[in-house]
Amino acid sequence: MLPILSRARLTAARALALAGLLALAGCGAAPISGGSGGTVNVALLVPSGSPRSGDDLLAQNLENAARLAISDLDGVKVNLKVYSTQGNAQTASQVASQAVNEGAQVILGPVFAASAKAAGAAVAGRGVNVLAFSNTPAVAGGNVFILGQTFADTARRLVSYAVSQGKGSIAVVHSQNAEGMLGNAAATAAIQSSGATLATDATYPFSQQGIVQAIPDIAKQVTSSGAQAVIFTANTAGALPLTTQLMSENGVDPAVTQYIGLTRWDIPSTTLALPGVQHGWFALPDPALAQQFSARYNTAYGTNPLPIASLAYDGIAAIGALVKRGGPAPLSASSLTQPSGFVGVDGIFRFRADGTTERGLAIAQILDKQVSVIDPAPTSFGGAGF
Repeated sequence: MLPILSRARLTAARALALAGLLALAGCGAAPISGGSGGTVNVALLVPSGSPRSGDDLLAQNLENAARLAISDLDGVKVNLKVYSTQGNAQTASQVASQAVNEGAQVILGPVFAASAKAAGAAVAGRGVNVLAFSNTPAVAGGNVFILGQTFADTARRLVSYAVSQGKGSIAVVHSQNAEGMLGNAAATAAIQSSGATLATDATYPFSQQGIVQAIPDIAKQVTSSGAQAVIFTANTAGALPLTTQLMSENGVDPAVTQYIGLTRWDIPSTTLALPGVQHGWFALPDPALAQQFSARYNTAYGTNPLPIASLAYDGIAAIGALVKRGGPAPLSASSLTQPSGFVGVDGIFRFRADGTTERGLAIAQILDKQVSVIDPAPTSFGGAGF
């Protein structure tokens, strides 16, 4: 069930089961009218058939989550048709055009950035928007909206919280690769826009030897800058374990100089045992809602969902809410970017005018190898972190 809610009822809404996921109404929201008559044709573009290992499982997770969301809708019928992109941009372009030819009113997916860009371009002149699962801001804009959590969104939340805790002098430590550069740009922009101070910007080669050689000098640079916090752009599958360990060993005490992660530090769970991440902060979706979704998905399909599966649920939730609300163009860009946003299985989110997504994130800290939420996810836009 996805009724429109006023902001005053959002706190109560969080306590509802997933079947009560909601869209928030902004001031002056369009009343329910004829619109599409409560029925919408949705094309789901997934990477099944790709030569890459794991893409078929990814595709199945996305379809499962979308169908779970459809089963929760009340008063809206979604005609879902699944198209395989084979993880290929050219195929994504072809099937996006095919989907619109076959009556699709909105496209959900695809996953990969190049495919999302190609799908959006293929239907740009046909009045159809694409809600992609990508987290790459470069492909967002025009008729492409990305559901994935971006570095920029995460950085804004983390820096805002750090400033509120009196840690306004912040260093950034990043790798010399594409991911590190993007993370650094996002962190630097968040620092500048929040009124914080960029204490120093330190970088290292993306290799084990490069990290080992660079960290002693980086640690001295951070210490001499007087930084009260350090943002690490690295992820747990890459340089994070080594950089945090070596920074600590070289005199940057995480109990004194706050370590902040731009990526999830709780995935995989073995990361929580690393000495270097103790006391560290990172951002994550509302854990209670995420756990509810995981349990619900497991009950329905006999396995836990991949983290990206929640994006398919959120996409259907937003589509269903807007179609139920009605209006002459319920899935237009202006409808999708309503400022009050939506509530999905990861909490509140809204599409920005630039095509990226802003999400309500919690701040967590790792202590004694356990994750503890130290600042809960906001329940409406305009609260903490916004």
